[in-house]
Amino acid sequence: MAEDAIDSLENMKLTTDKEETIEISDEGRLMEIESRNLSLIGKFLTCKPFNKRAAKNTMRRAWGQNEGLQILNVGSNLFQFKFSSEFDMERILRNGPWTFDNQLLMLKRWSKGMTSKNIRMEHASLWVQIWDASLDMFSP
Repeated sequence: MAEDAIDSLENMKLTTDKEETIEISDEGRLMEIESRNLSLIGKFLTCKPFNKRAAKNTMRRAWGQNEGLQILNVGSNLFQFKFSSEFDMERILRNGPWTFDNQLLMLKRWSKGMTSKNIRMEHASLWVQIWDASLDMFSP
């Protein structure tokens, strides 16, 4: 039976007389686009495998976002963090850097047209500690 289905699919041919154009308007997607505006895309700077569930739970706790945060896998080592408020999203973006298991989490604001293939993580915030620096060189 499975072979019959495969044979039928292999013999299928689409012709222009069967062609149908399907238009997708932004109107039907406005709510989804709006919800993405409160999103950050993140990638852990690592080549080694890691526990994704533990990473998600750790980031939730570190950010104080147990209820108001959705975390979606959107690619290989690529996550979408959907926040419930602009304030929380900005706070997370501003107060980095963030790490899990000594691996840096690079974050970028979501923008329309992003796909898992075209996202480029090009910079990250870092904290630097310099021992015995003079007091006038300290900053918060």
